[in-house]
Amino acid sequence: MVKLENKLNSKTKIGILGGSFDPAHKGHLAISKEAIKKLKLKTIIWAITKKNPLKKKSKTSISDRIKGCKKIIKSNNAIKIKFYEKIIKSNKSVDLINYLKKKKHYQIYFLMGADNLIEFHKWYKWKIIIKNCNIVVFDRHGYKKKSLSSVSFKKLKGKNLEFIEFNKVNISSSQLRKI
Repeated sequence: MVKLENKLNSKTKIGILGGSFDPAHKGHLAISKEAIKKLKLKTIIWAITKKNPLKKKSKTSISDRIKGCKKIIKSNNAIKIKFYEKIIKSNKSVDLINYLKKKKHYQIYFLMGADNLIEFHKWYKWKIIIKNCNIVVFDRHGYKKKSLSSVSFKKLKGKNLEFIEFNKVNISSSQLRKI
């Protein structure tokens, strides 16, 4: 009876790092590795979106961005590159989370940079996301103060939010697109 109970209560711990990955870079890889290590995650899904609802449309094709992600992760088997939008018919994080929770018995850790926490309260059904996931925020150069005073942080403070400081990689996709 106890073994069966433990099996029913055990959930696979996964991380989701969503975004346009335009382009993928060392910073994405660094926070993924840090999350796997600190949170003891089985896997991290890089959920690539065709278009981030709060950003301009990407000029790079999905297939080229997927290739770029694979190039960055190399042979890291703990990171999976996925494009779910055709399956779930949505680019909203809440819909992806709901899909994954129905599909498997997952404990989901939603990973984001501190810059995303600043705007998180503008995301579609963000309050449902915080009910269904652990939110893990990675400090980014120049964003800590703003993120810690954001609407989202104040709402989440003391709940299922973890703010992780680590040796940051000072790079962003928008900086790389300018090169």
